[in-house]
Formats: sequence, structure tokens, C-alpha cells
Amino acid sequence: MTQRRSSWALAAFASPNIPIAALGLPLVVYLPEFYVSTIGLSLAAVGAAFLFVRLIDISLDPFLGGIMDRTRTKLGRFRPWLLAGMPVVGIGALALFMGQPGASAFYLWGWLLLTYAGYSMVVLSHTAWGGVLSSDYQQRSRIYGWWQAGNMVGMILVLCLPPLLVGVFKTGHAEGVRAMGWFIVALLPITILMAVRVVGEPAAPVVRHAAGIKQYLALLGRPSVRMLLLADLLMGLAPGIAGALFLFFFERVKHFDKTQSGVLLLIYFLAGLLSAPLWPLLAKRIGKHRALSVAAVIYAIVQVATVFTPVGNSGIGMLVLILAGIPYTAAPVLVRAMMADIGDEERLTSGVDRTGLLYAILTGTVKLGYALAIGAFPVLQWMGFDPKVPTVSGDNALIAMYAVVPATMGLVVAAIMLRYPLDATRVAEIQRQLAAMDAAQGGAPAAEPEANVLPQQVPAPGPAE
Repeated sequence: MTQRRSSWALAAFASPNIPIAALGLPLVVYLPEFYVSTIGLSLAAVGAAFLFVRLIDISLDPFLGGIMDRTRTKLGRFRPWLLAGMPVVGIGALALFMGQPGASAFYLWGWLLLTYAGYSMVVLSHTAWGGVLSSDYQQRSRIYGWWQAGNMVGMILVLCLPPLLVGVFKTGHAEGVRAMGWFIVALLPITILMAVRVVGEPAAPVVRHAAGIKQYLALLGRPSVRMLLLADLLMGLAPGIAGALFLFFFERVKHFDKTQSGVLLLIYFLAGLLSAPLWPLLAKRIGKHRALSVAAVIYAIVQVATVFTPVGNSGIGMLVLILAGIPYTAAPVLVRAMMADIGDEERLTSGVDRTGLLYAILTGTVKLGYALAIGAFPVLQWMGFDPKVPTVSGDNALIAMYAVVPATMGLVVAAIMLRYPLDATRVAEIQRQLAAMDAAQGGAPAAEPEANVLPQQVPAPGPAE
């Protein structure tokens, strides 16, 4: 037996991603600039704060993942951490977004540390919770399809806030940034409480186990884990680099102004949102790893095609950004669904459920990709690009960094995924052996029945889809 969650239950489960994504985007794009131009801190002070706090945050994930795996409450392993992280994120975000001119670097460091600690608790617990909602190979893709849709909605809404306030209410940039903070603080408790109330969590194994750095590093020795993490790192780093250089590329090379470039970026995210259901459907037909290979190849082709679009042609620019947005959601959806499959493989091999630790590894990879993407700026400068003085060599360097480097990463991901070992047939066999093992041990405690969970028979293992 497996569980098929209703669309309403999955929408409720995905809803916390709206404020979570609405926080994640400004932390990278808006808040650093806000603390320089509005608050008045130096570029060096702000850059150091965001860089070192992010590195501290990455080191926190293994400890959080291990503690979550050992947590046993009536609410489950992961929902209590989601609830605990909610006020931490809310208080930290409110302080960060409402910072006033003259605030010190100490103020920024303190509230960044608190916000990122809560952010890690919320993101990790929510992502890992999705990994245990179903044991079905295909349903896992569906769960993370909804999860990613929540992410996209959050990013689109928060992107719309500043131009909406400027255009309708004639407010300034600083008011737009503060409106983002109120949006996050208002939605966070509503969505998290709704998700926890509507969506249950299967009972965790009764036996507790060691979960720390040693176990974290041991998981990295598993071939399937290494392949999946490398693919996820590259599929996060590639659009991260392209995103960091997006405005430079479309303004310098394609001669769009900032408003036109902003519209293109919004179209890109809208295309990503609308294409989110595509990847679970394709995964159902050809398998998750092959679907990710397809997405990586599409990404590489479109990224290079961007270079050949006519200068200043907004119609073709929109078409290309729509095509570029289609594979954007594939990696977040499919990689997280595939990590749940690796959780089954790990439990069969070691006898231990390490869901929290596995998703801590995955969360760390995403954060590392964001951090490495910032390296595009010094590399581009080293290659001769000057944002103020156009040169042929500088523009060629920009084209290479925006299009060729990310496209190459996409092709590497496609090659890696074609060798990935956990297809539908292998996962079905792993789960058959797990069922036999659980039966021999007396069975794991069953989850409480819920109104929004429908039983679904698992078909006998057959050829891979």
C-alpha cells in the first residue's frame, strides 16, 4: 500500500514555500543592495556579512538533519521543526527588512544569523517532510511538483511587489523592500499552520540512531548520492551564474533597458511555474533520471540560442525566455524526489532511516551553488569585462560566462544522469525488500489515517517506465 495525497493536501503542503521563497530571493538579490544604498553600510561590510553568515549556515545543516532524524513527537519528526522555525524566521525577517538608515554592521550580522538559522530549520524540515509523504516512485515527483510550484509563486509575487508599489502608490525602492518583509511575516504563520493542520506525517521508526558528521560523510560515499548531488549542484550553479549576469547580458549585449529586462525575468519565472507539472508527467513515462537529462539538454540548447537572438527584439526575447524557463523547475522537483528513493536505498542497506540527513546534504548543495554563483563576478572581471566601459573582449567574456559555461554544465548533468542507477525497477525492488524486512521485524508503526489520503495499490515490479 502507498498513499496518494489529494491535490488540496499537496497545495496545503506546498503553501509554506510561498513565504519561504519570498524570503530566499530578497536575501540574494534585494537585501544586500538595500543595506548598502538605503541603510548606508559599506559594500565590503555587507558583502562580508552575507558571505560568512551563509558559510556558517551551510555548516548548520548536518546537525539539524541529524537532530530531526532523532526527533520523535506526536506530530512526527519534521513538523515540530517547521513550527519551531516559524517564529525565528518571522522575527529575523521583520528586523532585516525594517532596518533603518544608520543601523550598524553588528545589527546586520545578528539578524542575518537568526534569520538564516530559522530559514534552515524551515527549509530542511519542510523539504524532508515531503520525502516521507509517499513511498511511491511516481508520487514523489508529484509531491515535489507541487512543492516547486509554491516556490515559483512566492518568487513571482515578491518580484511583483516593488514595481507594483512604485507604479500604483508612487512609493520608493526602500518601501518596496519593506513591503516584501511584511508579505513574508504575514504569510508565514498562515501557510505553515495550515500545512501542519491539513497534511499528516507518517510515523517515524521507533529506534533512534547515531546521526552526525560521521554519518553525514558516510552518505557522501554512496555513488547514487554523489551523482545526484553533483547534478543538483551544476543545475543550481548554471542558472545561478546566468541569473547573476542576466541584467548585464540583456542590457549590454541585447540592448534592453532595465524595465524590459525585468519583464523578461518575470516571463522566465512564469514559464517555470507553468511548466512545473510537465516534469512529473515526463518522469512517469521515462523515469526521473532520464527526465532530468532531457531538461538539462533543453537548458543547454536554449542558453546558447539566447546568444543568437536579434538585438532589441523583445518578441523573440520573450519566446527565448519562455523556453529557458521550461527546464528551470526540473532539477528542484526531480532531484528531491530522487533523494527520497535514495532514502529507501540507505534504509535497506544500513537499516536506518536517514531522511533528515539526506535532505540536509541536498540543502547544503543548493546553498553552495548560490555561494559559488557569486564567483561569476570576479571571474568576469578577470576576463576583462567592465560594467561601465563596453569592449569587444569584455562583451565576449560576458557571453561566454552567461551562455557557454552554464550550457556546458547542463550537458555534464545530462551525461551524469544517463548513468544514474536508481530507476523505477530498482526502486520497486528496494521497496519490495524493505516491505519484507519490515514484516520480518514486526512492521513499522502505521501512520494515523487522514481524510485526504487515499489508498493506492502498488503494482508488482515490472520494466522501468
